[in-house]
Amino acid sequence: MSAGQGNVGKLKYQRIANALKAAIAAGEYGPGDRLPGENELMTTHQVARMTARQALGVLQNEGIAEARKGAGVFVRTFRPLRRRGIQRLARGQWGAGRSIWSADLDEDRELTVDSISVTEDEAASHIADVLRLRPGDRVCTRTRRFVLDGKPVLLSTSYLPAALVADSAITREDSGPGGVYARLADLGHAPVHFREEIRSRMPSATETQDLRLSSGTPVILVCRTAFAADGAAVEVNEMVLDAASYILEYDFDA
Repeated sequence: MSAGQGNVGKLKYQRIANALKAAIAAGEYGPGDRLPGENELMTTHQVARMTARQALGVLQNEGIAEARKGAGVFVRTFRPLRRRGIQRLARGQWGAGRSIWSADLDEDRELTVDSISVTEDEAASHIADVLRLRPGDRVCTRTRRFVLDGKPVLLSTSYLPAALVADSAITREDSGPGGVYARLADLGHAPVHFREEIRSRMPSATETQDLRLSSGTPVILVCRTAFAADGAAVEVNEMVLDAASYILEYDFDA
């Protein structure tokens, strides 16, 4: 096959995938509905089986559809995740041994971590500035990916002064009930104030891959800084959220 023929084949499966995505967006196929199978796509679009298979594969790779063995390919059922920006950070949440992430979930859903790493690194300049560290000072870096309903939705990287958290559970993968904030409280540095900065942009190639983002889907960036009672910043958490999966909710009194 020539390079030109390869490009034509690629364009065909992309066009079919785009048509299926447009039909889903228009409501022709709703959550849980079965999509046309390979045979139907072959007939409708006059293409080879491999082209039809590739088209359906695009939707699966982007998290729009899922294959069920022996049944076909179905539109993924996915409810937006409400990130309750104020309730989740209340001391009554992590102070009671609950994960702050659990505040975002309904009772019938579970947000899981499918990858985590905890390392000690030299602080990047912008992190060092916020944490008021000196050049060369080190941070404990906690990196996690969160998955909801089988779909990655959030990348989280947390930075804490290494000297502050040395030999504590914060330096282990499982930081225990209540997570990092509860352990900071154990160390005498409980967060009493938070600041979150939010912006949006298009994802990097790595973020697109790690979050399995559909083409054209932006990400939401949330940078949270936690402050102790003495005003010192004790954690910086940089989060990348799949914008198609989240609703940011802020509920507070006047």
